[in-house]
Amino acid sequence: MTLQLQAEKRDVFGKKLKMARREGKLSAILYGKKMEPTPLFVDLKEFNKIWKKAGESTIIKLESEGKKIADVLIYDVAVDSLKREPVHADFYAMEMDKPITAKVPLVFEGIAPAVKELGSILVKVIHEVEVEALPKNLPHELKIDLARLATLDDKILIKDIVLPPGVKILSKKDEIVALAETPKEEIEEKPISIEEVEVEKKGKKPVEGEAGEEISKS
Repeated sequence: MTLQLQAEKRDVFGKKLKMARREGKLSAILYGKKMEPTPLFVDLKEFNKIWKKAGESTIIKLESEGKKIADVLIYDVAVDSLKREPVHADFYAMEMDKPITAKVPLVFEGIAPAVKELGSILVKVIHEVEVEALPKNLPHELKIDLARLATLDDKILIKDIVLPPGVKILSKKDEIVALAETPKEEIEEKPISIEEVEVEKKGKKPVEGEAGEEISKS
């Protein structure tokens, strides 16, 4: 998957960024091991489209005026808590010949026979894993086949994930990804009969001063 995003150099900072945001621009910063941090603007609508597709584990070709600036990852995004819109993005320039680590989302596919046929409960324990790979080998997502959950209490572990060539998962191999959990038996409460209620009422001793009682004065 090759994604491209147009950028322009930014010389606006602080409070002046409000005007740029009204014009649909998103402030950003580009940095890497072998380059000075560079302030940028990108189009907010275009960034949202790219971010939805790429997440934080897909290489993006950052361009300006038709020329490539760098191959980058979206490293971090600041989001307005009220509007739920990005207000700033960090782009990290990749060294294409050096392995990197990134969190890759898990996509659950298929139907678990243990859930469909045996009535177990599907529990998804984790939804992303940290991997190490060269930037060109970094997967956008990793698929989990739920068909492996065939019987009650079956589990899918990290070691069961099918990896593309050149990709290594950094999590423990015996860590649980998903499982078919046996339903817990519900304890049925026994209904209270009228006779039991009557017995409880008869056994109750009157308390001095209760409503309906006359309290004598000395």
